[in-house]
Amino acid sequence: MSSVRLMDYEPIAGHQTMEELYLLAEGLKGRRVKMVNSTAIGGGVAEILHRLVPLLNELGIQTQWEVIKGGEDFFEVTKKIHNALHGEQLSLTPRMKEIFLEVSRENLKETALDQDIIVIHDPQGIVYIEAKNRTDAKWVWRCHIDISNPDEEVWNFLKGYVEQFDSALFSSPRFSKGLPIPQFLFFPSIDPLSDKNRELEEEFIEQVLEQFHIPRDKPMITQVSRFDRLKDPVGVIKAYRMAKRYVDCRLVLAGGAASDDPEGEVVLDEVRAEAKEDPDVHILLLPPTSSLEINALQRASTIILQKSVREGFGLTVTEALWKKKPVIGSAVGGIPAQIIPNFTGVLVYSIEGTAYQIRYLLSHPEIAKKLGEYGYEYVREEFLITRKLRRYLLLFYVLFHPGKSIINL
Repeated sequence: MSSVRLMDYEPIAGHQTMEELYLLAEGLKGRRVKMVNSTAIGGGVAEILHRLVPLLNELGIQTQWEVIKGGEDFFEVTKKIHNALHGEQLSLTPRMKEIFLEVSRENLKETALDQDIIVIHDPQGIVYIEAKNRTDAKWVWRCHIDISNPDEEVWNFLKGYVEQFDSALFSSPRFSKGLPIPQFLFFPSIDPLSDKNRELEEEFIEQVLEQFHIPRDKPMITQVSRFDRLKDPVGVIKAYRMAKRYVDCRLVLAGGAASDDPEGEVVLDEVRAEAKEDPDVHILLLPPTSSLEINALQRASTIILQKSVREGFGLTVTEALWKKKPVIGSAVGGIPAQIIPNFTGVLVYSIEGTAYQIRYLLSHPEIAKKLGEYGYEYVREEFLITRKLRRYLLLFYVLFHPGKSIINL
């Protein structure tokens, strides 16, 4: 999946980090791991697994990645479950449960479960736990979404499955639930050497802007996200319009669609209608292979927004901080774990607050610059793929040595 080797991260992560990873992996060589999620492209989970899986294999931990298969009806149900876990009300009908269980069990029939550890990402594959008694594996549920205030009916349905896992991993302490199993805090991460995050030449950045017909004649405010109501792209346009009354700027909304999200086209139509053919609003529907283009757009931006109404973690915030950009983010989900207010970025609670902060940062470029610099250092310490790899290695040790003290190197 990648030609990048683990040691290529040493100049960024440091020699000591590399030594720790090799030392931890030494006692886990030969262990077999299976990662299961619902999409191979689109979204932060797939991005993380594309790099995490080969790095685990390089360390001698045999890791496979399997993607759940399903039709449109299955992914419509899982999208509704996803939204319900984020707080939307949902009546989970018998037919919806039937679709969810039938497709999950069909996938399960075709899945080899002879690994030592099985990690199920998010609700789509949660029914796989029904096979637990047929294996000797340790089972982990990795929840990437904000379940701090879920629809009660949906959570009670899923909770019966979650409780059968050996442990659960969450992206924020606020997402943890009353469960009879161990729970661990697992921040997502970015890969600093990937096309989406590596350094780019200024000439290439200019070419991308020309490709999308985006002039550099005024400050550029950008939000990179799927076209999803939970990312509030319509609210972003409203905030931009409020700010534009006082400071001239242009807005870029760049995103794509995930294969397990059937609502994207509807939301995209809503965004286009709200933009009303404003020549300073650029709406870009990008294919999954657009990592370099997204990188260039972020690096060309003056300010990056992430105005979500609900959010699991928000890796686009991490990406922007890594590029030393000032970030304005909603105080939801895992965003406050990344944005220390007025130090690594700015937290907001409303459309009006977003507009005010756009005006403020555009009027105080020296403060915006400092936020970006501090944000970069924070990401380097906490949110790189090497840190994520270390957490997984420590988790594997804990799973195989329950109740014993583990030295955190």
